[in-house]
Amino acid sequence: MKTALSIAGSDSSGGAGIQADIKTMAMNGVYAMTAITALTAQNTTGVSAITEVSPEFLKQQIDAVFEDIRPDAVKIGMVSSPALVEVIAERLRYYQAENIVVDPVMVATSGSTLSKDSAVQVMKEKLLPLATVITPNIPESTILTGRTIVSPADMELAAQEMAAQFNCAVLCKGGHSINDANDLLYADGKCVWFSGKRIDNPNTHGTGCTLSSAIAANLAKGFSLEQSIERAKAYISGALSGMLNLGHGSGPLDHIFNLSGEYAKEAEV
Repeated sequence: MKTALSIAGSDSSGGAGIQADIKTMAMNGVYAMTAITALTAQNTTGVSAITEVSPEFLKQQIDAVFEDIRPDAVKIGMVSSPALVEVIAERLRYYQAENIVVDPVMVATSGSTLSKDSAVQVMKEKLLPLATVITPNIPESTILTGRTIVSPADMELAAQEMAAQFNCAVLCKGGHSINDANDLLYADGKCVWFSGKRIDNPNTHGTGCTLSSAIAANLAKGFSLEQSIERAKAYISGALSGMLNLGHGSGPLDHIFNLSGEYAKEAEV
């Protein structure tokens, strides 16, 4: 079985962060491992408290994983302080990690701020340039570029700018009122749109974590970046259209398996 490491914050409600990543990676047929950057007290309506781990402890978690079960892919989510970003970047360079998916989590779906401005700056300088692909949503793309993004053309310009600045592929997610959840991949000098239909499901807490984790899982299994994105979007669309609650009160994991025979069969292998 292929393996994937999630470096992210813990979500006490189970709908986002490390918890969502583990569930998603398992559903997509890879063995999930974790390095926790912070504990949060949160639910689908907001974040009430954040307690960061120490940089040394985060380093020890990452080392423990790589020294025993080397991940085939790495997904990075919430990292709230500059020191933690620096540790992650240094360790990933040291181990020459591959298939790195960075979901630059800065603002929760509920609107709560999750990363300090100083952490965002260090992320731009040291972490994003290590990524295979980054997966910012519209608010995050605005923070990273300083651009106002109100149209698909704006998304293309922002994605091109981020790709040039960070020397990585960029999946700019368009679910924040720009279009019907169409996402734009800019890689190797070309734009590829992934169409999606907005699904009337209020339970969207953790969808960004789920998408990036599914991309990482599929990269770990050897699929191309475009294939990994297609499969990840199909997975999350199936969960949302099935009216599953991706936030608190999610149903049993086999409920998600049953959304797609393909994923269920892979998980059994």
